[in-house]
Formats: sequence, structure tokens, C-alpha cells
Amino acid sequence: MKDLLNYTSSGGNYRTQLYDKQREEYLPATQGLGMFVEVKDPDDKVILSRQYGSEGRFTFTSHTPGEHQICLHSNSSKFALFAGGMLRVHLDIQVGEHANNYAEIAAKDKLTELQLRVRQLVEQVDQIQKEQNYQRYREERFRQTSESTNQRVLWWSIVQTLILVAIGIWQMRHLKSFFEAKKLV
Repeated sequence: MKDLLNYTSSGGNYRTQLYDKQREEYLPATQGLGMFVEVKDPDDKVILSRQYGSEGRFTFTSHTPGEHQICLHSNSSKFALFAGGMLRVHLDIQVGEHANNYAEIAAKDKLTELQLRVRQLVEQVDQIQKEQNYQRYREERFRQTSESTNQRVLWWSIVQTLILVAIGIWQMRHLKSFFEAKKLV
């Protein structure tokens, strides 16, 4: 999944379909078939680990900025009838303010249309602010990496120059002693 910001609400809807060999088409999965959803943050810490049905919705909030992993596992290995079968999973992922169901929020909090629109705008502004902070964080990390690389390149060139000068001095002394031993100088 793309880079998520700190404290960003995300979620997804999924639906599974099982392939029917006799009809040669995908049909809605049976109730016994379930999905195990696991979400990991960039540090490989598990944020969400839960068993769901054949279709459902999952939500989570990121606490670490970066790329998150969403893994969907089927519990189909428990079914002998599924051996050799195919499973299709439809996955719809929403990130940030898109993960909120505003019609449900308006009904629950009894908001007018204007109040709901103001809430949407506030959440969009918060999302933009989070994005800007994350970009500053990434820029700072990139700058630190660039400065570290530049420093290493500088020291490597200084070491190479010193080695080159030392070898040149050694060669001149060696040649001088060689010519003196042969009495050419």
C-alpha cells in the first residue's frame, strides 16, 4: 500500500467469489468461507489481525508513516471441496477522508448538510497538513542521507589522494636507491 501518514484512517471493503467448474463462472462465496486480514506497518508490527466472513469491511489507523502491507488469507484450506478451486477477491481500499462514510456520520450525529460539509473540509485540511508534515519529514531524511553520502565521498577522495602521494614518494625513494646501487647517479 502506498505511503501512509501518521494517524491516517484507512480501510477496505472486500468480497470473495468462488469459481464454479460446472457453470464456469464465479459465484458469491459460501458463508463458511472466510478471510483473515492482517495489516503491518513499515516496522513490520501488526496493526490489525482479524478473521472476517466471506465479505466485509476492515478499518485501521496508521501510527507510523510509510508503506503499509495488507495481507488477505483465505481459510479455504480447511475445506476439502475447495482443493484445486479458484477464489476471486474484490478489494476496494480507502485512505484518509475517503475512508469515512459521511452519510452514516451525518445520520449518527444528526448534522445538517452545511455542518457535514464543514466537517469534510476540516478533515481535508487536516489531511493536507499531515501530508505536508510527512513531506517535510521525508525531505529531512533525504537531506541527512545526501549529506552523509557527500561526507563519505569527500573522505574517500582524501584517503585516495593520501595513498597516491604516499605511493609516489615511496616509488621516488625506491628508484633513487636503485639508481644509487647501480651507480647510475
